[in-house]
Amino acid sequence: MALLPRLMFASRWLQVPLYLGLIVAQIVYVVLFVQELIHLVAILWDASALTATIERLSIAERSKETVIMIMVLSLIDVVMISNLLIMVIIGGYETFVSRLNLADHPDQPEWLGHVNANVLKVKLATAIIGISSIHLLKSFIAAGTLSDKTLLWQALIHVIFLLSALAIALIDRMMSHAPNHTQQAVHDSLPRSNH
Repeated sequence: MALLPRLMFASRWLQVPLYLGLIVAQIVYVVLFVQELIHLVAILWDASALTATIERLSIAERSKETVIMIMVLSLIDVVMISNLLIMVIIGGYETFVSRLNLADHPDQPEWLGHVNANVLKVKLATAIIGISSIHLLKSFIAAGTLSDKTLLWQALIHVIFLLSALAIALIDRMMSHAPNHTQQAVHDSLPRSNH
């Protein structure tokens, strides 16, 4: 193999620090999750923690149930973003850098065996829709503190995410079926023998 193609192929290893940085971001999200969980548990026994949380979250509805619901949604949001990070770290590394060789590992994610750039894009788009849904639900619960314009923009952005994910999935589906159509077209254009 010539030097330039080998150098270009080896340049994929430059992405390794990026994936390591995402692992650090994952650690930050674990710390954030633990902090939010501590705040959530403190609300059960400490009225001042409830008041502080209401002020921190700027919630119009001041019932304990509403505050707890918003905080649980925040925890789910952190988990979904963390899942997104894992998909990018593992799937991206496997797709763009090097094989992980986890075939015999009992904890290998089911989706990793057939991941490629298109599958990864669809999974990421789906994860982003889930995260956007959680944010939108939190906004609707705290709707009294947000303007109608803000709520409208958040709903519109969510719809744009949905349409984008549908477009990505449709393009992926069309591309996965395209080789079959191309092969059939080539086969049909070949002269037939008269056996």
